Amino acid sequence: MGVKHELELPANLEPMTRHPKVPGPGEPMRVHHSMCFGCGLDAPVGLRLNVTAGEDFCVTATMPVVDWMQGGPGVIHGGILSAAFDEVMGNASILIGVPVVTVNLEIDYAKPIPLGSTLRFTAEVLGKSGRKVYVRSQAYLDGFEAPVAAAYGIFVEINLRKHFEGYKEGAVKAPQG
Repeated sequence: MGVKHELELPANLEPMTRHPKVPGPGEPMRVHHSMCFGCGLDAPVGLRLNVTAGEDFCVTATMPVVDWMQGGPGVIHGGILSAAFDEVMGNASILIGVPVVTVNLEIDYAKPIPLGSTLRFTAEVLGKSGRKVYVRSQAYLDGFEAPVAAAYGIFVEINLRKHFEGYKEGAVKAPQG
C-alpha cells in the first residue's frame, strides 16, 4: 500500500519568493503561538512538532509518537496524524510570508505508525493562486525510504488581525452572534 494521488494544481500559479525575514535553511521555525496544539511549548497537551526551515519553499519536522496519541492498539490515531500534517504544511506557508488557515486537507494513510516511533515530515509549498496556497507533505519512519503517509492541502491567506479579532492571547472564546 502506498501514497495514492497528487494534488491537481491550477494553471494560473503565481511566482513565489521566499520571505526575507523567515529562518534560513537548517534553522528552526518560530513557534507562532505558545499554546498552539501543534507547535506550542506551553500547551498542556500538544504535538510539540520541531519544524526546521529547508531550502526554497520546504520545511522538515520531527514528532515523537507518544502513548497519549494512541488510536488503534499500539498505533497513532489518524486524527493526530492529520493535525501534525496540518501544522507542518501551515509552517511551510510561512516561508512565502503568508499567514494561512486550512480549507482542504487530504491524507493518504499508507501504513500503521507505531507508538514509540519518531515521525519525520517534509512539506513543500507547490504554488499560490490568489489567496490559495497549495502544499504537500509526507511522513516517514526512520529515514526517508518510503512514506507511511502523505497529505495535500489547500490553505487560504488571512489577515491575522481580522481573523482573530475578538480573541485574547491565551484565552479561547466562542464568537458572539
